[in-house]
Amino acid sequence: MSDPSVAVVILNWNGKDLLSRFLPGVLKSKYPNLQVIVGDNASTDDSVEFVRQNFPQITVIENDRNYGFAEGYNRILDQVTASYYILLNSDVEVPENWISPVITLMEADEMIAAAQPKIKWQLDKSKFEYAGAAGGFLDINAFPFCRGRIFDIIESDLGQYNDVREVFWASGAAFFIKSIIWKKTGGLDPDLFAHMEEIDLCWRLKNEGYKVMYCPDAEVYHVGGGTLDAKNPYKVFLNFRNNLMIMQKNLPFFEAFIGISVRMCIDLVALIQFAVKGEFKFASAVNKAHFQFVKSLSKTASKRSGKQLSYTKHTGVYHSSVVWGFFIKGIKHFSRLKF
Repeated sequence: MSDPSVAVVILNWNGKDLLSRFLPGVLKSKYPNLQVIVGDNASTDDSVEFVRQNFPQITVIENDRNYGFAEGYNRILDQVTASYYILLNSDVEVPENWISPVITLMEADEMIAAAQPKIKWQLDKSKFEYAGAAGGFLDINAFPFCRGRIFDIIESDLGQYNDVREVFWASGAAFFIKSIIWKKTGGLDPDLFAHMEEIDLCWRLKNEGYKVMYCPDAEVYHVGGGTLDAKNPYKVFLNFRNNLMIMQKNLPFFEAFIGISVRMCIDLVALIQFAVKGEFKFASAVNKAHFQFVKSLSKTASKRSGKQLSYTKHTGVYHSSVVWGFFIKGIKHFSRLKF
């Protein structure tokens, strides 16, 4: 039986330095039926010329402008033919055998739609990485966190999460998905632009009955913050706005109404904390996020599929508040959470 075709697709925007650092490793990946593609979001540096001159074996597909992460990938993948897509951040270092274990896991079950490898910090490979660690979860208020990372506490990898496990979401830093299911579900939501778009897609997949998995037998190393710095107010805006939007899209109506109301109250506390600390740009970003969310209520409502399931139906949900556990009870590690 032949190996399914795989396309590693790296979305680039003015990332020549990252491409020069990490593309050589991607090209050394040991997988027999592989193509590597750089999708460019109208970079203004010489990224495209650099790739074409130095890596002629790589296909370059150019967007006519910067569509952000979500729509940028949608447009690129419309032009890619493969059984599996791997959405790989440009700031990820990969070892040679990072693809086959994940594909083998996904091939074993037709209901597995998406998956991620273990994601560790490129600057200290003994530690997990913020963006994905050992698989993504949501708490009862839809706060995202990971096995190996709760808020800003990053665990060392001591083998404690070396089990194959169904999770709620797979990280967009190294996101494996079956192309037929990507097309069936419409890919990423372009209105999210960037941040939490992979959580939204995984949530839609789970509402359709599919599984999202974590594969510990493969690992990659993520620099993190390669495109948008963590201290950027725009990132704060996207995270707060998008979290509310994906709740509205994917929860049953009454759960969404209650959940969003609770979240907006929690967000208000965060806004006040930013203001007290003198971080007025961040406080303004939270306020702007709420305004834009309310402004887009009608459009977001039109995207509800009619297949929203209660939180209680999904694997990968922590049926309590990770915020309360972290800040009040002092629970800093995933292993201490009681599911």
